[in-house]
Amino acid sequence: MKCRVYVTRRIPEPGLETLRQEFHDVLVNPTNHSLSREELLEKVAGIDGLLCMLNDRIDVDLLKATPDLRGIANYAVGYNNIDVAEATRRGIPVSNTPGVLTDATADLAWALLMALTRRIVEGDAFVRRGDFKGWAPMLLIGGDIAGRTLGIVGAGRIGTAMALRSKGFNMDVLYCSQEMNEILEMELGARKVDKATLIRESDFISLHVPLTDETEHFIGASEFKMMKHTAFLINTSRGPVVDEAALVEALRNDEIAGAGLDVFEEEPKVHPGLNELKNIVMAPHIGSATIETRSKMAVMAAENLIAMLKGEKPENCVNPDVLE
Repeated sequence: MKCRVYVTRRIPEPGLETLRQEFHDVLVNPTNHSLSREELLEKVAGIDGLLCMLNDRIDVDLLKATPDLRGIANYAVGYNNIDVAEATRRGIPVSNTPGVLTDATADLAWALLMALTRRIVEGDAFVRRGDFKGWAPMLLIGGDIAGRTLGIVGAGRIGTAMALRSKGFNMDVLYCSQEMNEILEMELGARKVDKATLIRESDFISLHVPLTDETEHFIGASEFKMMKHTAFLINTSRGPVVDEAALVEALRNDEIAGAGLDVFEEEPKVHPGLNELKNIVMAPHIGSATIETRSKMAVMAAENLIAMLKGEKPENCVNPDVLE
């Protein structure tokens, strides 16, 4: 097919091979860093299809610079980086990669929870420094997980998978969501509660909501004051869901016990003060970072883009009205 496709960052080879089997002209950013705004605007000129990353800002100005664009495939489940309304106005379908990264992200949320609660990162550094001189009754005492209360904010695919993994720990599960989650209620006896109840009663709060106007700073100073002093916050959704300035103060003042972050408010910047704290574990946005998951995401994004450029409806179109 004679289409010009641009991929803003190198993705796993199965995705690129899928594109190359369909299109003669597949251009890929060869570097291991995100393109600057100026570079991105230059590269997208004259393309028919765009496969972009979650940190690429696809806004009005970029869409104006790509008058021939006929499809945008986002290599992520979230798509807050794309002005979907403007794309729809211009008749451009937009897709994402839902479902395929559910298990990997839920696993990472649990990895953060356990590393944080049992102080694994601190312990690793302690041993590497040569400070370990033998077992001691007060050495790096952490918290219990079994039998505690897990609060799930956003009980969609990932939130559900995160909660189901608590079964082996015999946890009480609360969830805050727009809809009742029958799976969690049947499998775990989970209770749907309001935001305030979940925040007050949970020992662990795990965030799994998309970034919208309603969820920006969903957790801030007032929420931290409501949480138990022994509670832990886990965020694998989007950075701006948490007010990081308020988080720094809450951790410094022992308003909460700790936090595990895979995402950041002004990614890749880390908010001043977070690096100085011991009661936080941070990962560089690796929720979906397994070989299998990233490869499946690459193929899914490629197949979505192929469908768009063929004039077909992609399986994961977020603005399907544009194709009617």
